Amino acid sequence: MAQAVHRGRKRNGITAVLNSDGRAHPLVNGLVAATAVLALIAVVTAFFPGLSLITSWAGLLGVVAGGWGQMISATTEERFVLVVGMGAAALGLFFGMWNGGLFGT
Repeated sequence: MAQAVHRGRKRNGITAVLNSDGRAHPLVNGLVAATAVLALIAVVTAFFPGLSLITSWAGLLGVVAGGWGQMISATTEERFVLVVGMGAAALGLFFGMWNGGLFGT
């Protein structure tokens, strides 16, 4: 079974994990990274009520970026990271809205 042997070039790094189908997905990988970074910002700043403006905007942008990435993702690994990131961003958005909202009221 010659077709079962895969002799492509070996790739390392996070993109090799996310692109398990062997094709490059630069847009989706960028959305995965943006969602993860925004979720991290939203969760970390959620511990400080005075940063509710940053928390809520980072959470909202993380949810939007993750949702867009979900719509165009190609592999299960990308979807997994996007769902976890969207959940964390939504949690940050919730706490940001609780402590002051998107416009710092």
